[in-house]
Amino acid sequence: MTSEDLDFDRQHIWHPYTSMSAPLPVYPVSGAAGCELQLNDGQRLIDGMSSWWAAIHGYGHPQLTAALCEQAQRMPHVMFGGVTHAPAIALCRKLVAMTPPALSRVFLADSGSVAVEVAMKMALQYWQARGENRRRFLTLRGGYHGDTFGAMSVSCPDNSMHGLWRGYIPEHLFAPAPTCRFEDTWDAAQIAPFTQLVEKHRHAIAAVILEPIVQGAGGMRFYHPQWLKEIRTLCYREGILLIADEIATGFGRTGELFACGHAGITPDILCLGKALTGGTMTLSATLTTGEIAKTISDGEAGCFMHGPTFMGNPLACAAANASLDILEQGAWRHQVRAIECQLRNALLPLQDHPRVQDVRVLGAIGVVETRTPVNMASIQRAFVTAGVWIRPFGRLIYLMPPYIITSDQLARLTSAIAEVLTRDDCFQS
Repeated sequence: MTSEDLDFDRQHIWHPYTSMSAPLPVYPVSGAAGCELQLNDGQRLIDGMSSWWAAIHGYGHPQLTAALCEQAQRMPHVMFGGVTHAPAIALCRKLVAMTPPALSRVFLADSGSVAVEVAMKMALQYWQARGENRRRFLTLRGGYHGDTFGAMSVSCPDNSMHGLWRGYIPEHLFAPAPTCRFEDTWDAAQIAPFTQLVEKHRHAIAAVILEPIVQGAGGMRFYHPQWLKEIRTLCYREGILLIADEIATGFGRTGELFACGHAGITPDILCLGKALTGGTMTLSATLTTGEIAKTISDGEAGCFMHGPTFMGNPLACAAANASLDILEQGAWRHQVRAIECQLRNALLPLQDHPRVQDVRVLGAIGVVETRTPVNMASIQRAFVTAGVWIRPFGRLIYLMPPYIITSDQLARLTSAIAEVLTRDDCFQS
């Protein structure tokens, strides 16, 4: 990659959440293996992000690579309308087996945001088929569900990523964000505002949608499992559907295979993505119950009205099957426990640092919340100089490393966080 390539990138290519007028620096990656990214100049960076939480098995895993190569030679893609294929059948069989028994119908799509769109459309079409005019969703402030319009409408309206679109997207119902933390003693008063919204709007609410246990990109907060239990009970009582967005939390990240497992609850609709293919291909799955699927199918439309061009892509399904095979071997449980223990030992002492507002750890997630926002360009440069790849946002410096990370590699990541806290240039004044 030449300087001319980087100039072209800077002038013509839009990166996520980046200005084209004053773009943030980008670092050219030429390869990736294990838990490391290799830059164009040969420098290696320990990846603390799992490529936005997806590459849970690291890079270049032989089982994933073999599955991709074999499938690419046989059939990289075929339309899913009117045909089926073995990789999709195998994947859906695995997903039905590893999720709660009630979730027996699977819709495959392109990405996490699309999985949320699919879930919302399922809920709306379900009530339409039942002859009920339910068009609103209830969710929690501080949440994040994606960047497409339906997903944005149920993400926190105060979040800077979505506040720009107020007035353009449907207005839904937002309950106060949970403040009872994962490890706290449960405070029953916490659920009262949520209950009041349900009781006031019960006949208008199509579904409750939330991120179980971990509110991810909206603030990296971990809340008490009793929240989920109370909401599940409330939805059953009032006849409201419950959508669990496990795109960020699914496949072991929180220490349970699915975060709903911390509360022992089953949603009516479950959204999966990110780590589904081990970070190799884009793919998502939305699971629901037989009763919801039958109601939609017996409605006026006679089918579920959604069908992405790359639905059930065989190459992505083959990668997902290989990724789930690795998870089924069970090593992830020990790996995540070990990561959690090391993150607690290394990050919790930073709570006393004058720049730190809070520190939180759950499973293979570590969060250092600072008192002032980071200077993105400076802190990214400092991390790269230290030989690590950490991508903070706002006041949040966090780690979600691949499960295969070694203790030495993880120590490099946590040490780099401790080091940047001492640097004035890494934070906005």
